[in-house]
Amino acid sequence: MIEAAPLHLPPGALAALEGFYATPSRAYHNFRHVGEVLRHYTEVADGPGWTRPVEPYLAVLYHDAIYDAGRSDNEARSAQLAVEQIAAWLPDSGVDSARVAQLIELTARHGHLDIADVDRDAALFLDCDMAILAAPPVTFDAYDRGIATEYRHVPRWLFKLNRRRFLKSLLARERIFLSDFFHQRCDALARANLRRAINEKR
Repeated sequence: MIEAAPLHLPPGALAALEGFYATPSRAYHNFRHVGEVLRHYTEVADGPGWTRPVEPYLAVLYHDAIYDAGRSDNEARSAQLAVEQIAAWLPDSGVDSARVAQLIELTARHGHLDIADVDRDAALFLDCDMAILAAPPVTFDAYDRGIATEYRHVPRWLFKLNRRRFLKSLLARERIFLSDFFHQRCDALARANLRRAINEKR
């Protein structure tokens, strides 16, 4: 977790959360990924700030709690799990679990949302999850390999075709990042990584 978190999970809830992310075949969408997204969450907290910090914080923790590469309902299932976990472990906390679920479900639409589609906190939350695109090349390459490993059950030619198509769609967007905070800091780095990865997948 992070220092000065807006809310602390009971030990049992934290153990359960770590267990969700410990399922096999997670080369990227594991608890290390959560830690990295939390680092960006903290950058936002220290920078522009969150309007309502608790719900995005919990959305970060649970957004990939259920992950099975290739399934289209991972986000919906993770959102439902978050609602159930909040009810079980934080019943009197005043957390808006519907908002947490909404944020998690929005991650299914990465690369398909525009600024007008989301509010300020949602834009920042989604950008925290996408900030890996602007990581140093060695870190970005490890992420790219991790995704490939998670999809090792898919024929390599088909995975490379679909992956390249997705990366090209991101590169073609006028805005990769929805918030000004991430757009200003991350756009150039992300585009450089995307161009390199696309060229390597030819």
